[in-house]
Amino acid sequence: MRPSDTFREVHAADIQFAQGRISSVITPSPLQYCPRLSQQYGAEIYLKREDLQDVRSYKIRGAYFGISQLTPEEREAGVVAASAGNHAQGVAYACRALGIQGKIFVPKPTPKQKRDRILVHGGDAIELVVTGNTFDEAAQAAREDAAARGATVIEPFDSRNTVVGQGTVAAEIVAQLSSMGKQLDTVLVPVGGGGLMSGVMSYVADMSPSTRVVGVEPVGASSLRAAIEAGEPVTLESIDPFVDGAAVKRIGDTPWQVFQAHKDRAEVFSCDEGAVCTEMLSLYQNEGIIAEPAGALSVAGLAQTTIKPGSTAVCIISGGNNDVLRYAEVMERSLVHRGLRHYFLVNFPQEPGQLRMFLREILGEEDDIVLFEYLKKNNRETGAALVGIELAHADDLAPLLERMDGSLIGCRRLEPGTPEYDFIVAG
Repeated sequence: MRPSDTFREVHAADIQFAQGRISSVITPSPLQYCPRLSQQYGAEIYLKREDLQDVRSYKIRGAYFGISQLTPEEREAGVVAASAGNHAQGVAYACRALGIQGKIFVPKPTPKQKRDRILVHGGDAIELVVTGNTFDEAAQAAREDAAARGATVIEPFDSRNTVVGQGTVAAEIVAQLSSMGKQLDTVLVPVGGGGLMSGVMSYVADMSPSTRVVGVEPVGASSLRAAIEAGEPVTLESIDPFVDGAAVKRIGDTPWQVFQAHKDRAEVFSCDEGAVCTEMLSLYQNEGIIAEPAGALSVAGLAQTTIKPGSTAVCIISGGNNDVLRYAEVMERSLVHRGLRHYFLVNFPQEPGQLRMFLREILGEEDDIVLFEYLKKNNRETGAALVGIELAHADDLAPLLERMDGSLIGCRRLEPGTPEYDFIVAG
């Protein structure tokens, strides 16, 4: 049976009940004022620090509440879950805390850091299976396993209990601001499968009806935007798995139902992965926050959101499970996004002094070569090289291109997003 077949609206009372059920193991996460972002946007910007949960993500809320609602018979049969990593940690934590056996499926791109943390939280209570190239493939394997064994699937987002559990984030935000004498004007929420956004929408609809909810999803996995355009959930043909915590091919049916009920109070933006990387670095360098890509989505979305001067906005930092080995790629994507790093195919004549000429006549005083790699030699007269150049300022690109056009050395820029760029540079 599809979740939409049994859909019941979620209300603040449901979420408050969930708060009571999870309060013994999940303490409220801090609501942190951010001076940098507040000054930048002329408003009071707060960060909801879900990265400080025991499993470094809000996902523990929905996972624990869902498992806590199982009958004795369902507990005995065990649970199954699929996740890109964060939901899995929540399920693993709940399984060990509640004495329930779990089997967790994660896709192959899931960072090793997340896999290790799943095992730490679950211990002997869980079995970890790595399968498929995307969350959706891992989820299919999980459902097949559950059906074969009679286990219960703990959905990461497409379940009413999960939505209710995730909605406790909004309950905390409203209460924390109220204790300061403030009201919530705008809340920015990362969107993957839609569980967090739908929980937030449900709570504020009852308890803070003037609040605007802004959903932010990655450009490479904009399943909610696709559903809005189609008028119903659709399955994307392919996705960019980089923002792994939000890389979902299809918005959940239950979150979609909730979104439809409250869409008049919501906005949805798609954010470039490079912009997400830039915000990850900014959060680390300025606030000391280690956010994973999905955790920085809400902050990246501020640039597309109209924030009224003097209003109060909250960005949910949804997770902090980031593998340090990924920071080289994070830096790369950020530099490319900001127009500071560019790649060129340079056809050097096979004559002495050509590299010296390139450095003297083409490269600017503040330009740096960050990559130089000879490719297969075409002929005796020329030899092609892949050259990566980092600029001091984005507007230095135009003069660089002019010098290239005026040179005897053949230079061709590789544009991000093209098959040629993906094959030669990204590949």
